[in-house]
Amino acid sequence: MAPSRAGRRADSGFDALRFEHVALPEIDLDAIDLTATLFGRRLSAPLLISSMTGGPERAARINRHLAEAAQTLGIALAVGSQRIALEGRGDGGLDRSLRALAPDVPLLANIGAAQLGLGYGLDEARRAVEMIDADALIVHLNPLQEAVQPGGDRNWRGILSGIESLVLDLGRPVVVKEVGAGISGPVARRLADVGVAVIDVAGAGGTSWAAIEAERLADPRARATALLFADWGIPTAQAIPAVRAACPAITLIGSGGIRNGLDAAKAIRLGADLVGQAAASLAAAEVSTEAAARHFAGVVEELRIACFCTGSADLAALRRAAIAGIPEPGAA
Repeated sequence: MAPSRAGRRADSGFDALRFEHVALPEIDLDAIDLTATLFGRRLSAPLLISSMTGGPERAARINRHLAEAAQTLGIALAVGSQRIALEGRGDGGLDRSLRALAPDVPLLANIGAAQLGLGYGLDEARRAVEMIDADALIVHLNPLQEAVQPGGDRNWRGILSGIESLVLDLGRPVVVKEVGAGISGPVARRLADVGVAVIDVAGAGGTSWAAIEAERLADPRARATALLFADWGIPTAQAIPAVRAACPAITLIGSGGIRNGLDAAKAIRLGADLVGQAAASLAAAEVSTEAAARHFAGVVEELRIACFCTGSADLAALRRAAIAGIPEPGAA
């Protein structure tokens, strides 16, 4: 009898990739250029602190630490869902004080795509952006989570047109991201065609919201159903090249199971412009600004070493570095 797949977690796919070592890099490690840009703001490294919270009671502290760390290191910050704040049930530190803590880096607001089918529209989107003086708005996609969640939002008809309306009228760039099951090339193309500026693949291999929802369920049958989908999704290392092939010109963020700077380097090599990390940094974000900054500084250093040992003087060179492990996009 075949073993049950229920509860098994997905693999991001990064461990199957291996850079070719360059024993004569002929570059200065400390002079490697990791700078990037997002929404017209310069980043010291191509990193985004991805959307997260630690629960309402901890969110304000976490958001403060992350904002200060982002400003210190010159990297971007995306906040978690602002639904609770928009509904007046506590802001979790999501107010203009966040921009005051991080005046020079990109800040991304966040609402759920499912809410676009439940009456959310331009007013709520503008409030989310204005709440933190954000540079852009993330619309996050979480159909699997909603499907296994009791009382989840199951009617997703018209979501794409809702996203298109925001693109046309919001006056800020719109980013679309998954929450851990990945975005395929065809879906990315549909999003790009309605004017979405940035896609964050947020692939399988990181947080499994089906598994998280399973832990919350008391009903054994519902729990078993959620666990069945714990490894559902497109691995991040597959989603990135697929979306890049479908949307060559779009700004692409690779997230989902990014554990360290070497994973970040692999994501950039596969086609990501920036790399997002969330769960791996949550413990540090709860402790202090300094702990959060140390964590992300470590990721940057690991990325720099990967560049050095592939002979890559900048991110453009890293995207051409020799790598083995999976076929290139379009390969048979």
